[in-house]
Amino acid sequence: MGADPVAFRLRYLTAPRDIAVVKAAAERVGWEPRPLPRPDRNGDTLTGCGIAYAQRSGAVVAIVAEVEIDRRTGKVWARKFTVAHDCGLIINPDGLKRCIEGNIVQGTSRALAEGAAFDRARVTSTDWLSYPILDIPEAPEAVDIVLLNRPDLPPAGAGESSFRPVAAAIANAVFDATGVRLRRAPLTPERLKPALA
Repeated sequence: MGADPVAFRLRYLTAPRDIAVVKAAAERVGWEPRPLPRPDRNGDTLTGCGIAYAQRSGAVVAIVAEVEIDRRTGKVWARKFTVAHDCGLIINPDGLKRCIEGNIVQGTSRALAEGAAFDRARVTSTDWLSYPILDIPEAPEAVDIVLLNRPDLPPAGAGESSFRPVAAAIANAVFDATGVRLRRAPLTPERLKPALA
C-alpha cells in the first residue's frame, strides 16, 4: 500500500521482456505515477486502474484494467483493458489480437461472475442461471492491444497467456477504486458490497 504499482514492478523486475511489457502497457494508457488506492473515493460511482503481469509458456503479458464500481450495489464493470503482449515472433497479428480479446472477455467473466457451487454431495451449478457468465452488456467496452514482436525468438503462442493476469489486474483496479482488497474470485457484489460498508 502506498507505492505506485508500475514503479513497484519495475523496481524488482530484471528480465528485459518483463520490463518491456509493463512499460508498454503503462505508456499506452498514459499511466501517471501515484500511490494506491485513490484518495478520492467518494460518490456513487468509483473508478480505479490496476496493473498485473504474468508469464506463460514463453509469452509475457502486462494488463492494465480500468473499472467502474457502483457503490450502492457493489457491481464491478471492467470497462477497459490495455494489453501489452509479447509471445516471441508474431506470425498472424490479426489472429493474435482476436485470441487476446477472447482471453480478456473469458478472464473477465471468470473474475467477476463465474463460480461453481457445491452441496455436500455434488456440484449444484448445473445451468447458466446457477453458473452465471458475463453478459454482453457487462463485457468491456474496449480492449487496446500493444503487440511486441520479437523476430529473434520462436513463436510462443497466445492461447491463454493473456488470460492469466486478467483477474489480478481487475482486483488491483478494485483496490485502487475502493481501498478494499478482495482476494477471492469471483469479485461479486455479494463479496464487495459488505466490504464497502
